[in-house]
Amino acid sequence: MDLGLKAKVALVAASSKGLGRAVAEELAAEGASLILCARGADTLREVASGLRSRYGVPVHAIAADVSVRGEATRVIEEGRKAVGSIDILVTNSGGPPSGPFEATTPEQWEDATKLLLNSVLEFTRGVLPGMKERRWGRILNITSIAVKQPVEHLILSNSIRAAVTGFARTLANEVATLGITVNNILPGYTLTERVEELAEAVAKRDSISPEEAKARWEMQIPMRRIGDPREFAALAAFLVSERASYITGSSIAVDGGWIRSLL
Repeated sequence: MDLGLKAKVALVAASSKGLGRAVAEELAAEGASLILCARGADTLREVASGLRSRYGVPVHAIAADVSVRGEATRVIEEGRKAVGSIDILVTNSGGPPSGPFEATTPEQWEDATKLLLNSVLEFTRGVLPGMKERRWGRILNITSIAVKQPVEHLILSNSIRAAVTGFARTLANEVATLGITVNNILPGYTLTERVEELAEAVAKRDSISPEEAKARWEMQIPMRRIGDPREFAALAAFLVSERASYITGSSIAVDGGWIRSLL
């Protein structure tokens, strides 16, 4: 299937590892030009170099901390100069600390809001005018299964990612007639550094091994396994493609059946 991405420019946030890196690789394989950002400059440069040599597409890497106001705007401006107008935006970030409500501080709530919500708003504000002018655009937010079924001890992620979902669903209606789609993709337990960190936190809290923590999650998943980032990235690439032009305002899970709701 030709996804129609060869002439498109995609900005993928937090793309030096994990789900962001997997999405960037999938888009590069489809021929899209890439603007990548992440906090770790060295790792990001390595990823960009590898994608350039493997797929022969333009890739521009920008070290940035998108939880800081102005950084997402800087990434957009620098990326446009280096690669071109941005057709596709994939928002993404690391997760905030785990823990119950009473163990989280006001500062942690503020930091999580900057990371998970404010960065999405700033990225979207920066790319939307160009998408509207060209009457074509794709905005895809990487959120979490937690927005449909809260995950225990993830009060920060459960709460603030839900705000991103509300924002995206509302924006989708506002720009639907302009050839712009806005969707969310919800990763379940996937083999990334974030899941390893959560397994370590559960292991410490419950006095078990990280392997036992992951085995617990696998027993909650109908497929009885943790997902691979490439499985997630395949759907992400479709949702930002020409072929997905009639899908907007949706939140789609890639979770092996973990979410138990009907919709």
